[in-house]
Amino acid sequence: MDKLRVKISGYGGQGIILSSYIVGKAVSIYDGKSATMTQAYGPEARGGACSSQVVIDKGQVDYPLVDSAEVLVALSQEGYDKFFHILNKGGVLFYDKDLVTELKDHTDVVEKAIPATRIAENMGKKIVANIVMLGYVTAQTKFVTPKAMEAAIRGSVPQKYVDLNIKAFTTGYKYKKE
Repeated sequence: MDKLRVKISGYGGQGIILSSYIVGKAVSIYDGKSATMTQAYGPEARGGACSSQVVIDKGQVDYPLVDSAEVLVALSQEGYDKFFHILNKGGVLFYDKDLVTELKDHTDVVEKAIPATRIAENMGKKIVANIVMLGYVTAQTKFVTPKAMEAAIRGSVPQKYVDLNIKAFTTGYKYKKE
């Protein structure tokens, strides 16, 4: 695939914007592709609706916004409800199965679920659920290499949390359905 449009949604405080930043950095700096990242969040910031988007292209990105997506990552029910309609037919929906529980009837997208928040809680830090999800998405899509993602994570999170975030990424990457 030459171009991939990814929308990541959830609520403020889940690391939605950091997730897109890491993906964009991994793709553009470490995997040699082009990427743009934009973000949107409500005035509440923590707890309010939040989304970010990354456009990845082997060539030059000609339009940075995601009006339709090949990949939708939903870390909250509200994020799913708000952005499901932009997922293209044949697109892939990644969602936190404990937080997104009411799915729309459809036959034209692929669903992939992981209990990202529960996994993060079991690791002792709920805050790394976004990184667990990034690991899972990386393993399932192959649009970015795990090596590039790990390098981007190392350069994007505070030094004292690097090991925890790498462990979260690896756990998500290796996740097998329950």
